[in-house]
Amino acid sequence: QVRLVESGGGLVQPGGSLRLSCTASESTFHYHGIGWFRQAPGLGREGIACISSGNGGAYYANSGQGRFTISRDDAKNTVYLQLDDLRPEDTAVYYCAADDLYGYCSPTDGNVYDYWGQGIQVTVSS
Repeated sequence: QVRLVESGGGLVQPGGSLRLSCTASESTFHYHGIGWFRQAPGLGREGIACISSGNGGAYYANSGQGRFTISRDDAKNTVYLQLDDLRPEDTAVYYCAADDLYGYCSPTDGNVYDYWGQGIQVTVSS
């Protein structure tokens, strides 16, 4: 069982930035592929980006291209999602997810993940 905890969300003005963190307490974190998703009120879950284990190849969905950057620091058991030039339409609950030790990830398909965090709110508003 992998427990994931997101942090770093909050209220930010349009054009601002946030860095979300996804942290796990287990020592095998570096074997997991990690994805970031979001869900806005009344809408379905949307993929943003993911990062595989090992060489940490990063992959982006259309929603994450250009303004968002995913990275990982396995020494800290943490994957980051840097959100830049935020817009009101980025307002959502953001979730991270981990696969089950295969190291695989998908930026769009949530079904490849076995573990999910509780989510964290990001609100972009003036």
